[in-house]
Amino acid sequence: MKLKTEQEAYLTLAAICAKAEHCQWEMLEKMRRWELSDEAQARVMERLVKERYVDDERYARAFVLDKIRYNKWGQRKVEQALWQKHIDDDIRQRVLSEVDDEEYLSVLRPLLKQKRRSVKASSDYEMNQKLIRFALGRGFRFDIIRQCLDVTDEDQYLDEDC
Repeated sequence: MKLKTEQEAYLTLAAICAKAEHCQWEMLEKMRRWELSDEAQARVMERLVKERYVDDERYARAFVLDKIRYNKWGQRKVEQALWQKHIDDDIRQRVLSEVDDEEYLSVLRPLLKQKRRSVKASSDYEMNQKLIRFALGRGFRFDIIRQCLDVTDEDQYLDEDC
């Protein structure tokens, strides 16, 4: 890999950030691979943040909405992914708290309905256990899962698209 100068690194990263949201950690990783000195990394990062190419809070908002709506992830899985991207805890909590439980419910209901059709179970208990495990694996909180599964009549369950 060709080593980059500080100016080349800035221009490349600015172009990348102009096309899509990226967090500081991703940009620092790229600069580490280019073997930029720590001082040069700090200067480039400071400039990217100052010129608003990189904004971790803006990135986190976009990331959370994309993962919930398009990837159909729950809160815990999204939070773990943000942690892996080294997004500050206060930003993570603030952005995740902005998402209403109804958003998660609107994603989980169709997922569980679809999964219910494909799961084989000998009893309602076994069916619910499999659906709960599936939803937990997607990162949904147990209280959200229970709201979708707490239906007394099977016909009511199917009618409500839960």
